[in-house]
Amino acid sequence: MIPIDDSPIVRDGKVLILAMDHGLEHGPVDFEDVPEKLDPSTVFETATHDAVTAMAVQKGIAEGYYPSYEDDVNLLLKINGTSNLWMGEPDSAVNCSVDYAAELGADALGFTVYGGSNNEIEMVEEFRDVQEAGRDHDLPTVMWSYPRGQGLKNDTKPSTISYATRLALELGADVAKVKYPGSKEAMAHAVDCAGDMKVVMSGGSKTSDYEFLSTVEAVMDAGAKGLAVGRNVWQREDPTHLLDALETVIYEGATADAALDE
Repeated sequence: MIPIDDSPIVRDGKVLILAMDHGLEHGPVDFEDVPEKLDPSTVFETATHDAVTAMAVQKGIAEGYYPSYEDDVNLLLKINGTSNLWMGEPDSAVNCSVDYAAELGADALGFTVYGGSNNEIEMVEEFRDVQEAGRDHDLPTVMWSYPRGQGLKNDTKPSTISYATRLALELGADVAKVKYPGSKEAMAHAVDCAGDMKVVMSGGSKTSDYEFLSTVEAVMDAGAKGLAVGRNVWQREDPTHLLDALETVIYEGATADAALDE
């Protein structure tokens, strides 16, 4: 397995994943204000920005659109995912094999684990198979480490996010994608719990430019290595402007204020 820092999805030790698996996970509702983004090629165009180290999509989107962008975009193939129509205990269907992801040209694999769900055991065993198969193909694995389930009351509580990063480390992920626990101090503890594994923040719902960049600044100051973001980029009228700002915050250590002033 090649070192994670030598992977195409890493730039100068940092990671900026542009996610577009929302059509499956959330449905068309995420595109209501930006109907043109229903066409995945528009988001692939955004992903050609130098700040973006990989684009995360499901199998069908990769099959249909990635061949046109394989020279300009690194592919993170999301192996599992479930629609928002599912009303049961949190779970995620395995929709693609690692062998097929490699055949499609994937540079990395993504896999969701819902720690705390009644389906955690099954999901962790599925993650084991994906992670180990990924090693055979020199493909790093990014875990969407999202604790949730009927027994979990607060999925962004600091101790829960720290557990999420540790879970990803213990199970062999190369990168953990977690929600923001509400403060720089809490994020720093989550990063400490991850050992030498990279931690990136989940972008979440769209907020103002300054609010979002300020949170990213705090996350980077806490020792995290970047961001996995979707709606906070491609739901904007000018995603390039925000990516320019994110590039300076993530890779150059700029403040939110300085990034917006450029």
